[in-house]
Amino acid sequence: MPATALSAAIRAKRVSPVELVNAVYARLHQINPRINAFCTLTEEQAHRAAKEAEAAVMRGDRLGALHGVPVSIKDLFLTRAVRTMYGSRIRENYIPEEDAPAVAKLLAAGAILIGKTTTPEFGFKGVTDSPLTGITRNPWDLSKTSGGSSGGAGAAVAAGLGPIAIGSDGGGSIRIPASFNGIFGLKPSLGRVANYPSSPVPFLVHAGPLTRTVHDAALLLNVIAGPDERDLLSLPADATDYLAACEGGVRGLRVAWSPTLGYAKVDPEVASVTEAAAKVFESSLGCKVEAADPGIESPWSMFSVLWTMSYALQLRTFLPEWENRMDLDLVTLIKGIERLGPTDYGEAFAKRAVLWDTTRKFFDRFDLLLTPTSPVPAFAASRSSPEGIPVVPGALLPFPDWIPFTYPWNITGQRFGTVRVYSRAAAGGAPDRGPALRGGDRSSSGGCFRASAAVGRQTATAVGPRLNDGRFRLGRFSPEKDNSRKVAEERVEIVRNHLVARSAHGDAFRSVTL
Repeated sequence: MPATALSAAIRAKRVSPVELVNAVYARLHQINPRINAFCTLTEEQAHRAAKEAEAAVMRGDRLGALHGVPVSIKDLFLTRAVRTMYGSRIRENYIPEEDAPAVAKLLAAGAILIGKTTTPEFGFKGVTDSPLTGITRNPWDLSKTSGGSSGGAGAAVAAGLGPIAIGSDGGGSIRIPASFNGIFGLKPSLGRVANYPSSPVPFLVHAGPLTRTVHDAALLLNVIAGPDERDLLSLPADATDYLAACEGGVRGLRVAWSPTLGYAKVDPEVASVTEAAAKVFESSLGCKVEAADPGIESPWSMFSVLWTMSYALQLRTFLPEWENRMDLDLVTLIKGIERLGPTDYGEAFAKRAVLWDTTRKFFDRFDLLLTPTSPVPAFAASRSSPEGIPVVPGALLPFPDWIPFTYPWNITGQRFGTVRVYSRAAAGGAPDRGPALRGGDRSSSGGCFRASAAVGRQTATAVGPRLNDGRFRLGRFSPEKDNSRKVAEERVEIVRNHLVARSAHGDAFRSVTL
């Protein structure tokens, strides 16, 4: 059941927050050992919060937008009194004294924190494994990666371990897991969701939702959007109702379809499925679709400098004590600062200005840009990058440019959503890969939600990996009975030791970006 429906059912006393939390944990304890999506559980606190949430409903209190709804938080976000490890032995026992802005707003809206989701060490790469927490696996195929760095969040939502999750995105870390796990993910405009603590290159990092439906992401963004004095880049409050923005059509919008951005190499199946999805905008949604590239060159060298500076400036002092207990690629990334001179950072900023100016002029002609989210499907969980895409000798970063469709828009700060689609030819109607959709300006994400919801209605329905052979049956409120009684019943079927519902090709998703 999506968060929008759960919220309404809780208010109407059709679903008990206590029974809902019980059901989520019952599923989580069965599934998480296989996929490793959670690194810290907050079970005692969640059960206590669920009882308080239920009591508030029964009293007729005023309820927040997410009252009683379970949520997971990526383990890069501060959570007061809850361990926040950053996927690193350096922070293994760190317990913050304050909440990150998005976390504080979620809890104020009545959401119930069920746990922290896995991340690579300090979120530095596009897959999710770390020396501290191990490998996070794709619930559609346990041999494949769930992407990263919000891979735990993506796997948790896809597997039904709660309806909504919060992730962060510095170069694709929301959108890559959304693509590989077949869910919806949004990197909002820079500053739309306040971020704290900030990184040394603060404009790269965005916080946003990972959900199974577009409407759930809109509901979540309604809650977490807004300023916070701790974030100098946070935008003033916006009157946009993102749920309302999901309604209506996109007829007449000018849409650019760029399968390569003019320079990326794309897997043939990715190209085929995303092109079919892009055609839906013209054939079914009434948009004016034109094949067009933005006219930019690959910004990988610029991004490499910014990414190296971001991690080196915050972590290099830890190397003398912790180097041999850190991810070796992260150590290599940090040491890359030794190759940079005093002008390299300034040159990267100058190139950023050129990238933004070129992109801005492109969006004078178009309302939306469609691209694939990833040029490849999900690959082996043991790898840090796809097979066949080697690191260029002498490159600054320890991994190759296999994310060409995501990181440019962290540099410009534009919103970017990943939408799943279905291949009707896939066996059993199983979900296949979809596109990503990108809006032009950096203000409200309302148009992005409207387009995402529109294409979703044409191409997809809510599904997940075949992790069970039934559904939760959530009981009604029974004030005269013990509401902590577990009414939810779940049967989990392990099929040949896999928690999978695969496409015809047996791999994860290809998504389109918007």
